[in-house]
Amino acid sequence: MESFVPLAERIVEAVLESRPGLATSVGDHRYDDRLPDLSAGAVAADQAMLKEAADALSEIDPDALDVAEQVDHALLSSLVDRGLFESTEMRAHEWDPLRHNPGPLLHALLARPFAPADVRLTSLAGRLAAVPDALATARATLRDMPRIHAETAVGQFTGTAALIRDELPALLAQAPSQHDRVEPAATAAIAALEEFVAWLRVGLAADTGPGRDPRLGRRRWEARLWHTLDTELGAAEIQRRAWANLDRVTAEIREAAVELVGGRADDAAVRQALDMLAAEHPNDGTIVELAGVTLDEATDFVRAHDLITLVDDKCVIQEMPEFARGVAVAYCDSPGPLETAAVPTFYCIAPTPSDWPAHKVESFYREYNDHMIRNLTVHEAMPGHFLQLAHARRYVGDTRVRALAESGPFIEGWAVYAEELMVGLGFGGLPVRLQQLKMQLRMTINALLDQLVHAEDLPEAEAMALMTGRGFQEEGEAAGKWRRAQLTSTQLSTYFVGYSEVAEIAAARPDGVSVRDWHDAMLAHDCPPPRHLRTLLGL
Repeated sequence: MESFVPLAERIVEAVLESRPGLATSVGDHRYDDRLPDLSAGAVAADQAMLKEAADALSEIDPDALDVAEQVDHALLSSLVDRGLFESTEMRAHEWDPLRHNPGPLLHALLARPFAPADVRLTSLAGRLAAVPDALATARATLRDMPRIHAETAVGQFTGTAALIRDELPALLAQAPSQHDRVEPAATAAIAALEEFVAWLRVGLAADTGPGRDPRLGRRRWEARLWHTLDTELGAAEIQRRAWANLDRVTAEIREAAVELVGGRADDAAVRQALDMLAAEHPNDGTIVELAGVTLDEATDFVRAHDLITLVDDKCVIQEMPEFARGVAVAYCDSPGPLETAAVPTFYCIAPTPSDWPAHKVESFYREYNDHMIRNLTVHEAMPGHFLQLAHARRYVGDTRVRALAESGPFIEGWAVYAEELMVGLGFGGLPVRLQQLKMQLRMTINALLDQLVHAEDLPEAEAMALMTGRGFQEEGEAAGKWRRAQLTSTQLSTYFVGYSEVAEIAAARPDGVSVRDWHDAMLAHDCPPPRHLRTLLGL
């Protein structure tokens, strides 16, 4: 029987080769000239590979391994099982057009200077050349799409065509010798993207109904939740905890509002306080600059309070590329754990779309006001995702399993915990504390929405009332989250569940261990699911 480390490495190698997008994102650039192959034959071959991997892993006795290897065995087994579940049960590539968008894989080569321009352009030429066949496969595969997914795909695929048109010339200017190789592939890719968008539009125009229901239903949603969270908590317990947390945070935000505006501790005080803060906000021209200022403030605060060991990695703030807009307002795009080049982290913020009317823009920036941007920067950058993932990249194990199996609940849970940690020590004063409590309400409602939408058929009107009422959200923010709850499933639960588990680990700091040393220890094992982090920390 094969021992664990060589078996794990062989499985990691097979997974990286079959998933070129994953390989690029974790920093392995050997497959940068490929797009995922979602044809029937390739999907069947991938399922066979995963089944073989699952069988081989089941023959290993975890009790014979050391603690780190036991965790890696559990993580790799979960990764393989989740891949099989997604491929055989969810089959999203057959109904979700967003799964076929080459935009993120092209952007990774255009935006990240991990290699000289000519090297990246050689890979890019391969990916661009693969776009027409990949989209032909998509048209042959996609059936019965949810209307909201098809509508979102129109915007995102249009954005991918714009990405090629707008971003490629600057990279080609650095390596003109690649022009004759790349330009024809780019032209064909743009044509294929435009043809695909036209195909989507025809389908949307012909389909007068809602299409496939984007809601998964209780059985499929709970199964996916189990694979996403890798936690002992079941769906019913998560919902019970979320309602209890909503009540706790509601009481706290009412008390905090009274500190700002006086009067009784009720919802009217909260709305008055949040209205006052919402008036102080950036605009499309100043939001990126404001994010830069808040990153400096947060970094100085972490250093002054000795919360976590800082790193000298670079964080660049920029506008979110158009192809990625429509789901979240901001994200952190870090170099992968296997990346060897010194490339920066991108903290991306989306300004409002150019076709939005003035009242919608105003609503957006009332939500993402100056104080909310401070809290957002804590979450996305310092000491949230940017700093945490920089620590994660410094982990070196006997296998590459953790690089592939980073836990969304741990990553999001750490970032939400970081928000609470910072305001608890006074970062941004009462205004940012009010925004952080509002974000706690939002995060908690996210978990409720995720379950109520997919498993309990929550109507849109009730979802909007929950968000704008209990969550004090602006109408525009709530409408965006309603879309996101339909476009995604189980991801909205990662924040609350991850936060609950990460905060418990942080609170278990042993006597005599400093806050910084404990936080460093929490971040020293890459990003395992919190239940495995407890094992690694000896809790």
